[in-house]
Amino acid sequence: MIRAIAIVIIAAALWLLAVAVPAGEPEKPNAITLGSIGDAQRLIPMLASDSASGDISGWVFNGLVKYDKNINLVGDLAESFTASPDCRKVTFKLRKGVKWQDGQEFTAADVLFTYQKAIDPKVATPYSGDFERVEKITAPDPYTVQVVYKEPFAPGLASWGMGIIPKHLLDNTDLNTTEFNRKPIGTGPYRMKEWVTGQKIVLTANDTYFEGPPHVEEYIYRIIPDNATMFLELKAGGLDFMGLSPLQYQRQTDTAYFKQYFNKYRYPAFAYTYLGYNLLDPRFRDKRVRQAIAYAINRQSVIDGVLFGLGRPATQPVPPESWAYNPDVPKFEYNPEKARQLLAETGWKDTNNDGILDKDGKPFQFTILTNQGNDERRKTAEIIQQNLRKIGIQVEVRVLEWQAFLHQFIDKKKFEAIILGWSLGRDPDAYDIWHSSKTKEGEFNFVSYNNPEVDQLLLAGRNTCDQDQRKKIYNKIHALIAEDQPYTFLYYPDALPVLHKRFKGISPSPIGIWYNFPTDWYVPKNKAEWYR
Repeated sequence: MIRAIAIVIIAAALWLLAVAVPAGEPEKPNAITLGSIGDAQRLIPMLASDSASGDISGWVFNGLVKYDKNINLVGDLAESFTASPDCRKVTFKLRKGVKWQDGQEFTAADVLFTYQKAIDPKVATPYSGDFERVEKITAPDPYTVQVVYKEPFAPGLASWGMGIIPKHLLDNTDLNTTEFNRKPIGTGPYRMKEWVTGQKIVLTANDTYFEGPPHVEEYIYRIIPDNATMFLELKAGGLDFMGLSPLQYQRQTDTAYFKQYFNKYRYPAFAYTYLGYNLLDPRFRDKRVRQAIAYAINRQSVIDGVLFGLGRPATQPVPPESWAYNPDVPKFEYNPEKARQLLAETGWKDTNNDGILDKDGKPFQFTILTNQGNDERRKTAEIIQQNLRKIGIQVEVRVLEWQAFLHQFIDKKKFEAIILGWSLGRDPDAYDIWHSSKTKEGEFNFVSYNNPEVDQLLLAGRNTCDQDQRKKIYNKIHALIAEDQPYTFLYYPDALPVLHKRFKGISPSPIGIWYNFPTDWYVPKNKAEWYR
């Protein structure tokens, strides 16, 4: 009898606990916990070339400028700035009283040091192209920086959004190998608290931040390689934020539970997903082969079947929201017959009558690599596999862990084809992605694209400030790249973030929802206000 009563009491207590602490409510209300499919690698801003590293680095460090909600450049570490009409000169007036997280004062010497490291050939940064255009940089006083470019350089001002690093801690240090990459000290709203490799990164509020201490006390970045597991963690209260998959957005979150605890958002991601080719591979050197593959892929079936309509077919390396978008580029709409014709022109024919094209006695077969944790890319690869099989090309699909994918295969050019995506800056300059000089390990032209006319136009696009003239230049660039098909441009995805309702101060804008974090975000102390 006593045991039965005890069981009833325990059961009642568990029921009350379940009612008092719903699964959607957090253990740390004043912390924000996010999920990521991959861990960060190196946190020095000029070395943070993957999305996870860039995300964490962005909360620890500040640039001189940043974008506001309307995609206008405003001051960050710079209190103000003036740019000459010809895009050759910029003067930054730095904020006074800004402290590094170790208490040292931030000054112009740190800006000059950051520039020197950005152009140092010993530093493995993919961003050097933005700073190699500088003719002279000076600091007339500790709070003024003057930059003079060799010639007009339109992206110059935006390039100073890269995080500034501390001279007093990194002078005479190898940036590529320093422990500072894991234990950074910046000027930003958060400082490093804990990094458990492959599990989580914890940032804590910087009480001396120049815009005031963040209201959200911790930023917890959990590494969860599988998107489905991440979604379960979201529902269980282990995450506050994640990017939903189209399936999750459309079919798994339209419930009373999600409506009570979470807000969903949808807006153009200013990004694109692509199938990229290793252009050092003889099979892909003839652009007619790449064009044939583009004709063979049914993008609309990907949009409908994988994205559930939450995206648009891509045609070029900028989305329609960009002022540089060219509506008249070659579009390579689904046409298997045209694909077969082009492949036959290049010598790929089914001489063995086995359904697989061959040339010089070798079948046309290759492997598409993509990253773990992104079901849309995996499913897209499988549709491409089916599409290409219909025209006689045999494709294997291989899914790899994120960091291994980037650093063992992409950086080393050990791939035949890949499915990846680019999140884009608002300026259409893409010198670092497309210029033939940017093919070294760790740089962004890892497909080894080389078109001398595009090289010249990329420079021309940087060397004028007139937006109408730049639009003509980039329209030509995008037409040439679309014609060459170094990538098969697949789709422009929608951003589909979900966020716990207790966070207030969010104001969706053309640039998304994160532009005013953490300065405006907060969690009401009165829990009754969380779900209003």
